[in-house]
Formats: sequence, structure tokens, C-alpha cells
Amino acid sequence: MSHYLAFDLGAESGRAMLGTLEGGRLTIEELHRFANTPVRVFDALYWDTLRLWHEIQRGLAIAGRERKLRLDGIGIDTWGVDFALLGADGALADNPRHYRDARTNGVMEKVFDIVPRAEVFAETGIQFMQLNSLYQLYALKLAGSPALEAARTLLFMPDLLNYWLTGVARAEATIASTSQFYDPRKKTWAHGLLGRLGLPAHILPEIVTPGTRLGPLLDSVAEAAGLGAVPVYATGCHDTASAVAAVPAEGANWCYISSGTWSLMGAELDEPVIDERVLAENLTNEIGAGGKVRFLKNIAGLWLLQECRRAWALAGEEYSYDELVRLAGEAGPARGLIDVDAFLEPGGMPGKIAEHCRARGQSPPETPGEFTRTILESLAERYRQVLEKLEALAGRQFEVIHIVGGGSRNALLNQLVADATGRTVVAGPGEATAIGNVLIQAIGAGELGGLEEARGVVRGSFGVEVYGGGGSGLRLGARPPRRPRHFFHGSVWTTRRNCTTMPHILCAPRRFSADFMRRLCE
Repeated sequence: MSHYLAFDLGAESGRAMLGTLEGGRLTIEELHRFANTPVRVFDALYWDTLRLWHEIQRGLAIAGRERKLRLDGIGIDTWGVDFALLGADGALADNPRHYRDARTNGVMEKVFDIVPRAEVFAETGIQFMQLNSLYQLYALKLAGSPALEAARTLLFMPDLLNYWLTGVARAEATIASTSQFYDPRKKTWAHGLLGRLGLPAHILPEIVTPGTRLGPLLDSVAEAAGLGAVPVYATGCHDTASAVAAVPAEGANWCYISSGTWSLMGAELDEPVIDERVLAENLTNEIGAGGKVRFLKNIAGLWLLQECRRAWALAGEEYSYDELVRLAGEAGPARGLIDVDAFLEPGGMPGKIAEHCRARGQSPPETPGEFTRTILESLAERYRQVLEKLEALAGRQFEVIHIVGGGSRNALLNQLVADATGRTVVAGPGEATAIGNVLIQAIGAGELGGLEEARGVVRGSFGVEVYGGGGSGLRLGARPPRRPRHFFHGSVWTTRRNCTTMPHILCAPRRFSADFMRRLCE
């Protein structure tokens, strides 16, 4: 029996998750959960980085001092692009900024004045978003940042936390590849691009692959937590890389959506695709586990709903996510759809969505249920659009869409996606990021042989839900949410009759052979 501790930090919260691997099966248990709340100072938006470090130490202490666990590994994953600058003494030169900070407004265009857009893409293969690390770094240069002048090392957020755990400063490949100054073909920093922009390449550390053992916990950290010299692994440090590693897929005719604050929709390839067509469609090539490339599109995900929920709470109306999904189901088809990628900066989201609808000649939603329904239907339609692009660029059709992460628990969204795309949707596991984090650690420790074996562990350990598409596609409005048609756990598949007309009635399950359902997902 092996115990691995996965720290999974998202844009809204973080968790310490214990993974126990025994006999080819994995169980996951939450040991500690904490908020990840950005802090605004004047016009700047920062991560509360030292609070996050405090919570990580708390999670270690729960594992060591309270649970008396013997850990076989520790790994950290976070969101992408954001970084810290360290001075000559190894201390923070400034507090890390949030990717939604306004300092990058207009910076992309200034970069393109020096290095044309097509040439940036040719060297990096990354989707253009103003929040990318490249534009954050160039914004510091334009501002004459004293922190940049003093910097001796740049570490992305999970790399920073790994450094504080071990004293070892490295850049893990999956998180480095989100920066837009990493070359996915050469698997090194894009030195030519950095040089043309006058950005300091000497502050970038050595790049390591997912599963690399960085070193043991520092003595001071281990002692405070009541742990020994536990090895720390550079897991899939970008949370999406860990989530994709836990997709319970077989064969090649599948794509994925890592659904959470962001929706990352893509396919797993052996090599990056960097050409004029991909540039025109603004897709991205990020590094994945097992030497794979995550060929994907970043889509504004459930952050829109998170922001609406926050706005309603500030107005004195508290709603759980389950309540909002129920209200969305009761609201019926949306009056219109929004461009989910048109919203970047936080604050006042219901008002922004309403104004967006009016500008497009649509009646805006009025109630929380209607806002939620509009967001979910719009996401489903955006997934349909991206699916078409992925298939055209990858040169193959994807019959199955695997939805993993927290958003996979949203049954209404899952059914809307199945209806919009006409494809089979396989939802789960919900804790894919933590699961992938653990399994990549286990690969690094030599306990698992690679990505294929790791996915076999996922299929044997966690259930999924399968949703059938209507085949005609969704535009404005959709059928009421149906219960998932198929359920899988271990080697047993079951199905429920279509409950469209009476979704509140639990229908009797029917069984299909494991071979039949496995062929469905191949």
C-alpha cells in the first residue's frame, strides 16, 4: 500500500488529497480544503501566495502529525501562466500577480510590433491570450519593474511551492508550456523569441519532465509537519495536465474537456501541430504526461457562473451550485447565447452578461436560473464549435467526449454537451486533477509503468456516467436534463431507461457487457 499526497490548487480553492494505491486500485480522500482568494491592492490583483504556502504546510501537518501517515510522495499542481520572481537571496522580489490583473491590457499588440503574431506562434505553438506569461513578463519590462531588474530566477506557481518544499528550483514541462515562451518541438525555452523582446532568459530554470523526483522535503518543513524525508515529485504541475492523465479513455477516437473555472477542450497527440490553420483557429500545443502533447483550446468555463454567484452573494442572495443547476433546469431553454470568451475581468458579471445580450439584440436573462441556463447552454455551444475545429485540424473524428474535473458533476451541462455535439459524453472522474497528480507521482516512483497503466487504474477505481446525444445539435434551447444513460464502476456497466419525460423518477437499471461498453468508448 502506497500513500501519495496531492496538492491541487485551483483559481477558487485548494485541497490536500490523499491517494492510496493498493492492488492496482486507487482511492482518494480529502484531508484539507482551503479558499484561494485573490487580493486587490489599488489597481493590482495579486495571489495570496504566503497564505497558500501556509495552507500547504497545514495539509502536510494533517497528514503527518494528525494522521501519522507514511507518505511515499508529494506533488503540487496549480493553474497555468502565473509566476514568481526571486531575487539573489531566493526570496520573492514581488508578490505574484493574478492572471486577470489588468497590467497586460494592450500588451499583446506591443509584442506584435516587435515580433509578428505568426512568428510568435511558429516558435511556441500557443493560443494567444493576453494573460499568457509572455505578456505578463513583457508588461514588467515596459513598466521598468524593479522586481524584474532584481530577479535571478523565474518560477511558475507550482514550481515556487516545490522550491519552498525542497529548496530545488526547476521548471516542470507542463506548466512551462503554458507560458508562450516555451518551444514544444525543441522542448526548451524559446530563446530566440525572448532575445528579440529583450526579456531575460537567464532567469529561467532547468526544465524537468512530469514525474521527476525533485528531492526530499527540507528538514525544517518535514519537522514542522511531523514527516520524514518524503520525496517531492514534479507531477503534472499544470492542473490540466494532471487531469488529462486521469481521463479513463482507451483507443484514439476521444477528446476531453477538463471542466472547472476554465474549460480546456482538446485531444492528446504525439507531436505538436503548428501551422497556419492552427494559428488561424487560435489553438494551443501544451505538454502533457507521458511525452504527449495536449492539443487544445482554452475556453472561459464555469468561472462565469462563479462570478455571478459571487455577485449575487454580495447582494445578499446566497446560492449553492446545486441550487443554481436546479433553477437552470426549471428555467427552460435560454433566450439566447453569449460569447463565453468575451469576459476576462472579474466583477459585476450578471450586469456584464445582460449588457452583452442587449448588444447582440437578445433579451437578457433575468433570474439566477436564467443566467445559469444561459451560461451552460452557451458553454455547450462553444464546445460544439471547438469540437469541429479539433476534428478538422487533427484529421480525425472524436466519437466520445470525456468530461473530467469538478464540472463533470454538472448533469445538466453534460446533457447539453451531448445534445449540442451529438456525441457520447463520458463524465468523470470529478477528482481527475488530484487523481492524475497522484498517478504521475506513482509513475515517477516506479510503481506504475506509464500513462496507459495509470489510466487502467482510473478505469478500475472510479465510476463514470455516460450521456447520449440527440444527434441534431443544440442551438437555442435544449431538452430537459435526463439522467445519465450508463454508469460504469470497475468492470460493471449499467444503464437507465430514458427518463426525459419524468426525470424525477429513478428508472430500473439494465446491464450491458463490459466489452460492449468498452467498444463504445474506444
